[in-house]
Amino acid sequence: MAASVLGRRAVLLTDAISVSLNAFSPKICNHGVLLQTAGYHVKLSRFNVKEPFIPDKQNERTPEWQKTAKHDRKLFGRYGSSSGIDPSTLWPSRAQLDDIIAEEKQWQSSLEEMLQNIAVKDKELADKRRAREKLIAANMAKMPDMVAKWRMEKREAREKKKEEKAKRDRLLAEAQERFGHTVDPRSTKFQDMLKDMEKEERKKRKLLKRKKREEEQGMFAATATGDNASASGPATS
Repeated sequence: MAASVLGRRAVLLTDAISVSLNAFSPKICNHGVLLQTAGYHVKLSRFNVKEPFIPDKQNERTPEWQKTAKHDRKLFGRYGSSSGIDPSTLWPSRAQLDDIIAEEKQWQSSLEEMLQNIAVKDKELADKRRAREKLIAANMAKMPDMVAKWRMEKREAREKKKEEKAKRDRLLAEAQERFGHTVDPRSTKFQDMLKDMEKEERKKRKLLKRKKREEEQGMFAATATGDNASASGPATS
């Protein structure tokens, strides 16, 4: 029973498809002209497309934008004299021309002003180029001194680094000699030793300054005594 129902449905579907294909299939006449049957008809437009559409400005239903001079210019540009618009009415009035001229003067420069602006910009570019060339020439003239200074700074940096390394090695050797073993430079012992050595260095510098000052004072006293003796010698004779 189920098979028979399915068979009947398949037959109905096949018939429907064949009918639809026959309705839209092309047919060829005896003269060999291809005829296509269409299932619809084009609806004709209710507007008269042969003549231009000119809105009625007197009609209240006409939109306001279709009553403006801008729209009239558009119609005249599209249809020409067929639009029925007088071209003399499309020109701006004297007041409108004055407004247009004032707006152009405000927002658009004249030819003379544009040429003057171009000349000013060219002069600025030329001045900048000359200043840059002058700066380059001055720097090139300073180049030998700058290179010599750079080499001297590099040499001084190398010497300073060498002195610091020698001082560090000397301090490590003194620490090893004082403690009897190798000392880590980051350890507390080494830092305490540095503080003690700095104190000793300050004491030595103070002693040297005091000794030098005493020697200078002794030399000054001896000079003063000699001057007094030479001054008093001729008076006693």
